[in-house]
Amino acid sequence: MATTTDSLSTLRSIDPKLAAMLDHEAERQDSTLEFIASENHTSKAVMEATGSWLTNKYAEGYPGKRYYGGCEFHDQVEDLARDRAKELFGCNFANVQPHCGANANIAAFMALLQPGDRVLSLPIAHGGHLSHGLKPNFSGTFFEIHDYMLDAETELLDMDHVRDRALECKPKLIICGFSAYPRVIDFAAFRAIADEVGAYLMADIAHIAGLVASGVHPSPFPHADVVTTTTHKTLRGPRGGLILSNSEDIAKKIDRKVFPGSQGGPLMHVIAAKAQAFGEALDPSFRTYQEQVVANAKAFATGLTNHGFRLCSGGTDNHLLLVDLRNRDAELTGAEVESWLGEAGIVVNKNGIPNDPRPPMITSGLRFGTPATTTRGLREAEMQQVADWIERVVASGGSEASTIREEVRTLCTRFPLPH
Repeated sequence: MATTTDSLSTLRSIDPKLAAMLDHEAERQDSTLEFIASENHTSKAVMEATGSWLTNKYAEGYPGKRYYGGCEFHDQVEDLARDRAKELFGCNFANVQPHCGANANIAAFMALLQPGDRVLSLPIAHGGHLSHGLKPNFSGTFFEIHDYMLDAETELLDMDHVRDRALECKPKLIICGFSAYPRVIDFAAFRAIADEVGAYLMADIAHIAGLVASGVHPSPFPHADVVTTTTHKTLRGPRGGLILSNSEDIAKKIDRKVFPGSQGGPLMHVIAAKAQAFGEALDPSFRTYQEQVVANAKAFATGLTNHGFRLCSGGTDNHLLLVDLRNRDAELTGAEVESWLGEAGIVVNKNGIPNDPRPPMITSGLRFGTPATTTRGLREAEMQQVADWIERVVASGGSEASTIREEVRTLCTRFPLPH
């Protein structure tokens, strides 16, 4: 199992009902293949830090300026996390306190904008993120959101179109970085447009942070004024957020808008886990891992294409790929195939495709990612095998799922989780 008996021994004796739930989740992760692009498997050291003594302490404020006593070791931990983040991404400032990526974006918006200011971003229907302007979200509630779209034919970013939209709406902030875009982002081109219209440029690299940190994807620095990210996904750390910048003035504003602007006490146990994850990412082996993530995604894309699946944009340059199911069967939905694959032990998420006619809980597509399976040790040959299984599941209308489930379980025993 993915967790050890000793790690839950106390919980199991005190609350066996809850411990059993955690055991079941450990077994689920251990015996299934995780292909959700925004998920990964952390190291045992990251998990240990997340469950450490630091969870017992309030540490409102920043190192050397806390509102509570007894924070001397918490200061050391946060300084270590900040220093490692700056080294990892090659920048001058890091705030490691955001609880998640959305919280990082809240603080960035507050630091750069006033309510009602104009923001130009890719909408969620084209692969953007809900915190970039979705109406029910804080971003869509308090700011005037304008969209740029993917090219209807290529499903790629069209920088001439982005420039035209920027000249039309004159935003104060332009956002690049996406949650379902499988291609390389030209940060320099976004910077040129931002300079032309006098806008800030914010890069949300939550999905590609590990690729950026290892040099496998171009960096948003020195082009972006602010960079936000999660610390899980390709970065393979704990669930959390991070804000980076090279501007001293913006850095001061960011710190104020994280605390006390949008959060209270930081989650110091998670910050310790971030420090550990950043340290792991600074090791040369992390680049090898990220290179394999991309190689696996490309091999997986080839396998799916050979089976007749259509990939949005025609392929992938990073860790994820977006599949349009409609060319296989106009009636197929993402929700339906997600369920079939789940029964087979292949965990994916339904996802809208550009200009999807179906609602977000149904969708015409699936999003796949290779960070978690690459962490397990799967390589190109296994990606082809999974593509074959997916073909069998879809071609059978889900009836092959139970048979394939046992084959997946066998493969998982060959590639156990790194715990």
